[in-house]
Amino acid sequence: MNPNYVRIFDTSLRDGEQAPGASMTSAEKLEVARALARLGVDVIEAGFPAASPDDLAAVQAIAREVGQEPVPGRPQAEPPVICGLARCTPSDVVTAWEGVKDAKHPRIHTFLATSDLHLQHKLRLSRPEVVARAREMVALAKSFCADVEFSPEDAGRSDPLFLYEVLAAVIQAGATTLNIPDTVGYTLPDEFGALIAGIIAHTPGARDVVVSVHCHDDLGLAVANTLAGLRAGARQAEVTVNGIGERAGNASLEELVMALRTRGEKLGLTTDIDATQLCRVSKLVARSTSYPVPPNKAVVGANAFAHESGIHQDGMIKNAQTYEIMRPEDVGATQTTLVLGKHSGRNAFAKRLGELGFPLEGDALAKVFAEFKKLADRKKSVHDADLVALASDERAPAPALWVLEDLQVACGTTGLATATVRLRGPDGVRQVQAAVGSGPVDATYKAIDAVVQVPVVLLEFAVNAVTEGIDALGGVAVRVRHAESRPCHGHGADTDIIVASAKAYLAALNTVLARPGAAHSAPLPAVASA
Repeated sequence: MNPNYVRIFDTSLRDGEQAPGASMTSAEKLEVARALARLGVDVIEAGFPAASPDDLAAVQAIAREVGQEPVPGRPQAEPPVICGLARCTPSDVVTAWEGVKDAKHPRIHTFLATSDLHLQHKLRLSRPEVVARAREMVALAKSFCADVEFSPEDAGRSDPLFLYEVLAAVIQAGATTLNIPDTVGYTLPDEFGALIAGIIAHTPGARDVVVSVHCHDDLGLAVANTLAGLRAGARQAEVTVNGIGERAGNASLEELVMALRTRGEKLGLTTDIDATQLCRVSKLVARSTSYPVPPNKAVVGANAFAHESGIHQDGMIKNAQTYEIMRPEDVGATQTTLVLGKHSGRNAFAKRLGELGFPLEGDALAKVFAEFKKLADRKKSVHDADLVALASDERAPAPALWVLEDLQVACGTTGLATATVRLRGPDGVRQVQAAVGSGPVDATYKAIDAVVQVPVVLLEFAVNAVTEGIDALGGVAVRVRHAESRPCHGHGADTDIIVASAKAYLAALNTVLARPGAAHSAPLPAVASA
């Protein structure tokens, strides 16, 4: 392999999902995994199989359906490595193997802390005990799987001499990748680069395996530290889409890839990532996790290629390179403002959706086209972001068991807010219900609850404008919890924010109902006001 090639290890489905409220359903994980394979990532860390039966099932599905298939659009490409995380315990290692064993290229990734802080206060183990356990568990993983990765957790705050000892032991036991994590985002780039260089120089066998880096963004240095590690000799980078993850998140896949590409002459490192898909995958992960991308986010944010200042606009008109170091099309961004209108036909509409990453057809296309026509009648301008919002609703993984047909609300400074909904149920029967609430959204949700009869608690309610202007399409994201199960989320979009709120809530309830054993008629708890 090219000595300057950098393997991209994406952990959006494992570390990224650990971001509070970012949990995904198995269907969403599978969709993201397919997108990551098309993007060209080398390794997909599909999850933490021992965390729950649902996590194990999701990893198994990805191993079978993404880890075996040829990559769409890349017929010569091998399917990505499918990786499962395991603590240094026999049960975790065995479960991780159960998760990834059906992949063409399976990997077990096991980890154990090495900093004295973690040894004394978390593990309560001595250094010799840590070395022995790491060696033993890597050997166990190796008995199942040829490809084994080991991470010394909190390596950034570990004694380098002890790190060399642990890493030498796991190499002898069969580790093929040494991942060096800055677990709490503590190190500075020069420190982290020196740590990687020291490991390669002083660990017996380190030059015969892949050295990887996994950096967190607690001080906003994750990408800088990752680049420092790569320049010091590491050849795998562990990243997440949009930089999601624990606390302040991880090194951002799109930022690292474009840094390597934009500064290629300086860095001399390459990847196999199809950068033109970065914006598309970013939007998919944002929708699947209900973690919106900030407008000023590097590379994929809505303002990444926007210019408002008159000086900047003048420079852009004369030469785009005056204020843009990347072209929007390089990352799959669009410069189009007004794309389609109410006089546009279905073929043009379908073509533009395909260009935006939503190749709909048949009934799905007809449904979104009808919604587009309604939107075009209400808005002066229909933007790409409007189209993405409409198509995202149609491609949401939750089955449409209950569908909103009509909604009417009354609210104001006097009297009580009331809402009347008409829903079509799974059996095709329509039901009408009215309710009173503290506000129009609260009343709407209570009316829906009275029909659907799924006992949930509303955990989160977020509203954002999808596009600009007074006629902007509004997006609503909600998270709900049913009984003791993991939270479910839903998304809705409409120019009427109350309608968008109802769509989002129904999408979340439909996800709850799609889970095995979901209760349909238990007494409802008090639902949080929106």
